[in-house]
Amino acid sequence: MSKSNLKLAETFEPQARTGVAFAPYAQSPLHAFGLSAQARRQNGECGVWMNELPLLGYVILRGDITDSTFANAVKGALGVALPRVPGTVVPFTHGLALWQGPDEWLLVCERNSRQDFIAGLEAALQGFHAQVVDNSGGLTMVYLTGEHQVTLLRHVGVYDFEAIGPGQVVSTVCQKATITVFRNDDKGLFLVFRRSFADYVWRLLSKAARPYGLGIVALEPKPTHPVLRLV
Repeated sequence: MSKSNLKLAETFEPQARTGVAFAPYAQSPLHAFGLSAQARRQNGECGVWMNELPLLGYVILRGDITDSTFANAVKGALGVALPRVPGTVVPFTHGLALWQGPDEWLLVCERNSRQDFIAGLEAALQGFHAQVVDNSGGLTMVYLTGEHQVTLLRHVGVYDFEAIGPGQVVSTVCQKATITVFRNDDKGLFLVFRRSFADYVWRLLSKAARPYGLGIVALEPKPTHPVLRLV
């Protein structure tokens, strides 16, 4: 290194870092599509209506449901018993619990209250061989409704989506992505998938919906609905 280069290195001023406030914020993985600006009340103009339920809380719970003390501890925290029947959904005060496997459940809740919710679960499960994991940053959800809601899914998946009734859930594939699909009533389906696949899944669904007409449905909070009350 030459002397001139050494001199430049000695006189280089580091970048000032003072006065910069760190202000983290959460953003929907589908924010670039501007869905909120396109949303409107559902009508008969389109055969498929959908929209994202952005920034909800997603908590993975694992444990031995055959252990009655574990089951009772979770019931005390949730207010209801975890679903034991494969492929079923159970609503509770904070949201709803989706059966994912013999020892695993996906709990969906409001994002702002998830920390208190997680703390309550962890306190109830101290001493148990159990796991409570916040996966809120890794998942998102889309609501799908309209006359051709099931027909649309037939284009992008191999599962018999007509077989999903109210209170049922299934995990399957949507082309290259894995999705969890569940139904609360006969009006619509909810799709949960990884944030990293959000752009891919949304474009896939939008393309498949073109023959039927696609509308972005306005999602309004419904206090009595286990999912839409979380909006």
